[in-house]
Amino acid sequence: MNAELDALKIALDCQRQHVLGILAGLSEKDLRRPVLPSGWSCLALVRHLTLDVERFWFPGVIAGEPDVAGQLVAGAEAHWSVPEAMSSEEVFHDYRAAIARADAVIAAAVPDQEPAAWPVEIWPTWRLPDARRIVIHVLTEVACHSGHLDAARELIDGTTWLGGNPYAD
Repeated sequence: MNAELDALKIALDCQRQHVLGILAGLSEKDLRRPVLPSGWSCLALVRHLTLDVERFWFPGVIAGEPDVAGQLVAGAEAHWSVPEAMSSEEVFHDYRAAIARADAVIAAAVPDQEPAAWPVEIWPTWRLPDARRIVIHVLTEVACHSGHLDAARELIDGTTWLGGNPYAD
C-alpha cells in the first residue's frame, strides 16, 4: 500500500472503530430507537455508512464496480432505514464486510488515481479528482457520523466515547 493512503487509512480505521465502539453494549431496541428529531436510529446510521459510504465510495467510485454504484444511487433514501427482519448483528456484519472490501480497494489504489466511475446523476458539476481526496472525504464523513453517534448514545444512556489515543500502536 502507498504510505500516504496507509496513513489516511489508519485515521479512517480509528473513526470506524469509534462507530463500532460507541454502539457496543446497546440493546436491539436502543439501536433501533430514534433519539433525535430527524428520526434516524443508530442502526440506520450504520446502514448508511455501510451502503452510502464504504460501498459507494470505494468499490463504487474508486474501483468502478458498476453493480455497486447503480444500486446505491437508486436506493439512497432507503439506506437510512433498517428492515424489521434485519437484525443488528446483520447490520454490523454488513458494515464490517463493507470495510473489508473498501480496505482491499484502498490497498490497490494510488493517491493520484482518478475515480473509475462518477455518479454524474447525483453530482453533475462536482467531482473528487483522485483516490486521496475520496479517502479524505470518507474519513471526514465517518468522523462526522461518529460524532452523531456520540450524541445519540449519550442521550440513550449517558455513555460517552473516551477511547484514549486512537493512533497508538
